This record gives sequence, structure tokens and C-alpha cells, in this order.
Amino acid sequence: MKIAPVAAAASLALISLFSQRTARSQAEAPLFDAIVGVLQSPRCMNCHPSGDAPLQTDASRPHKQNIQRAFVDLGGSCQTCHQDAEMPGDHMPPGALHWNLPPPTMAFQGKTPAALCADLQDETKNGGRSLDALVHHVSTDPLVLWGFDPGPNRTPPPMTHAAFVALMTDWVAEGAPCPN
Repeated sequence: MKIAPVAAAASLALISLFSQRTARSQAEAPLFDAIVGVLQSPRCMNCHPSGDAPLQTDASRPHKQNIQRAFVDLGGSCQTCHQDAEMPGDHMPPGALHWNLPPPTMAFQGKTPAALCADLQDETKNGGRSLDALVHHVSTDPLVLWGFDPGPNRTPPPMTHAAFVALMTDWVAEGAPCPN
């Protein structure tokens, strides 16, 4: 079977585009993989669980006081125990301004990098934030800042806050590419 020159050229162009896209996705995956490493670390994931209860400790165990999302949805407040700042003492609840549990659409736990990337881009799932607002959020939000400096006996995410903000800024500047 002989392929017409126009069809052959179109086929070659499609193959070339696919190869470029695949190479670009593979090159960009490490950038987002590093972001996922932070978002799925206990400091972030504990407050962004897939279930209806926040998690705690480096082992991401269910909250000891049996706190459920329904408690917050019915007007309960995480700030009953979690004050606006750290309280002194080894066994006191951590604290930061406006300590709260985000909605289920903002879960990080158990998601593939591609699904988490898509959720971060989706304003209906990321708290109504544009990508620039998302960078602002991770740069300035008191809860995010606490996560990178969580106090004694808590492991911070696998990079510094400054490195994470730079990574998010680069990711957004590159068009927020997602891994396949």
C-alpha cells in the first residue's frame, strides 16, 4: 500500500508532535514530582486528607479527638484547640492563624501526580484560585508557613519554604504542565 505524499507528511508531523510532547512531559515530570513530594508530605496531607477526618503526626494517623469534617461544617472550629500561634509545651496542639480543614475538593492524599496537578489547576477544586493566586497562597498563608516550620517533634516537608515557592513559581511560569 502506497501512502500519498500529503498523508505521509501529515503522519510524520503528528509523530514529531507526539515525540516532542512526550519528551516535554518527561522533562517536566520531575518539576511537578518535587511539588507532589511536598503536598503529600504529612505536614500538608494531614490537613488535606481524602477522608472526612484530619490526620496528625508524621504517621498521618486519624485525629485523636475524633474530629470529623461534619463538626467543622456544622459550625465547630478547629481553633477551639488550635490557637492562632504555637502554644508552649511539647504536647500542646500546633497553632497558626485561621487553622481549619479545607473542603474535600482540596484533598492531596492518595492522588496520582497527574490528578493532583489537574486539581491544582482547577479553580473549582483549589479554593477558587488562579495559578498566580495559588503561588501567593503557598507564599503567604499562615498555615502553609507553619507547615514548613512545624515546631519540635514534627518533620517539615522535604524542602525549604523558599525552595517550594520558587518551584511553584517556575511551574506556573512554564504553564503549569502536568505529568501524564
